[in-house]
Amino acid sequence: MEYAVHVLLARTTHAVQNHLRPHLSKLGLSLGQPKILRCLVHLGPCSQRMLADYCEVDPSAICRILDTLERDGFLTRRPSQTDRRTGEVSITDKGREAFAAWEDQCQTLEDQMLHDFSPEERAQLRDFLTRAYRNVGGRLL
Repeated sequence: MEYAVHVLLARTTHAVQNHLRPHLSKLGLSLGQPKILRCLVHLGPCSQRMLADYCEVDPSAICRILDTLERDGFLTRRPSQTDRRTGEVSITDKGREAFAAWEDQCQTLEDQMLHDFSPEERAQLRDFLTRAYRNVGGRLL
């Protein structure tokens, strides 16, 4: 049976999440939280609004996610030094360590998934997926 691209993407995403979920649990994280840590690692301190936009999450939902990450010591929040109306979210050392461990697990899985792909095929796949994501309005960091 030949599957449509959207079905293959959905099934691959599901398989990846199932494989990585136990690793998230060991790190004390849940699905969606590494994306926030990635943003903080790459951009530095951000406002809640910026995180919500980057993570494509409703601003009211980002607050609950940040509450959990802050409670568990992965990030801190404080008033912004440049705009008193907003807060600034920063990653902690614990958050950096958890994110680095998460990235290691993701890289291991990626290497497994693409073990028989040439470097050119890997680059081409990355380009195709990036273009497809942008075609549906996605923004990458």
